[in-house]
Amino acid sequence: MDSSEWGLLILLSVLWGGTFFFAGVAVKELPPLTVVLARVALAALMLLPLFWFYGHKLPKTVREWMPFFVMGLLNNAMPFGFLFAAQTIITVGLASIINALTPLFTVIVMASFGVEKMTGNRFAGVALGVLGVAVLRGIDAPLDGAQTIGIALGLVATLSYGFAALWGRRHLSGVAPLKSATCQLICSSFLMLIIVGIVDQPWTLNMPSLNVWFSVVGLAFFGTAIAYIVFFQILVRAGASNVMLVTLLIPVTALFLGNAFLNEAIRAQEIAGAVIIGLGLLFIDGRIPKLVQRRL
Repeated sequence: MDSSEWGLLILLSVLWGGTFFFAGVAVKELPPLTVVLARVALAALMLLPLFWFYGHKLPKTVREWMPFFVMGLLNNAMPFGFLFAAQTIITVGLASIINALTPLFTVIVMASFGVEKMTGNRFAGVALGVLGVAVLRGIDAPLDGAQTIGIALGLVATLSYGFAALWGRRHLSGVAPLKSATCQLICSSFLMLIIVGIVDQPWTLNMPSLNVWFSVVGLAFFGTAIAYIVFFQILVRAGASNVMLVTLLIPVTALFLGNAFLNEAIRAQEIAGAVIIGLGLLFIDGRIPKLVQRRL
C-alpha cells in the first residue's frame, strides 16, 4: 500500500475505534437496542443522498429487498446489538479486542460451509485467536462472571459478522458497495424500529444528556456512514487482505479513548490478548508465513 492508502487505513481504524467509545458513552444512559436503532437509522439517512447522487435505485419488490434484509440482520442489527449489550458489562477496549476476532470467525464459517479451505495457516490463526480469548478472560475468572458474559456477547457478535460475510459472498457479490451498505442499513432500521418499539419503548425513557446525543450522532456519522465510505475506498484500492489490517489497529484507538475519557484501566492481559489475536490475524492472511519463507 502507498502512503495515501495507509492514511485511509489509519483513518478507518480511528473511525471504527471511535464507535466503541461512542457506544460506551451512549449505553450508560440508553438501552443498547435503542442505541443500535439510532446508529443504523441516522447512518441510513446520511448515506441516502450519496446513494441517489451516484444514480442508485432502491429495490422495488420484497424479493429484491430480501438479500439486504438478511444482510442488515447479520451485519448490523445482531452484531451491533450484542456488542452494545456487551459494553454495558465490559470496557470499551476489551470490546474492541473481541471484535478483532471477526476475521477468525469468518474463516471458520467459510470453511464450515465449504466456501474456503481451512489451511494450516488459517488453523494456526484460529488457534491463536482462541488462546487470545483465554488470556483476555483470565484463568481465575468465574464462568458466570460479568466479564465472561460480556466476552461471550462480543463473540456472538463476531460470529454474526462471519455469517454476514458468507451471505454477502453468496447473495450480494455483484452489488455496488454503496448500494449494499445503504439498503442493509435501511432494512436494519425498520427491523430495529419494531424491536425497540416492543422491548425498550423509547418514548418512556428519560431524556439523555448532551454527551449521549453527541455520541449517538458520532456513532452514526463517523462510525458508520463515513467509515463505510472509507472502508470501500480501501477495499477497491488495496484489496481485502490489506483492509483486514484495520482490525489490528482498531483496539489501539478504542483502548486510548476508553482510558483517556472514560478512565478505563488498560490491563496487561488485555495487551497480551490483543497481541496474540493480532498474530492470529497475520497468520490467517498469510503475512507471517510469507515473512518466514522469505527469511528461509
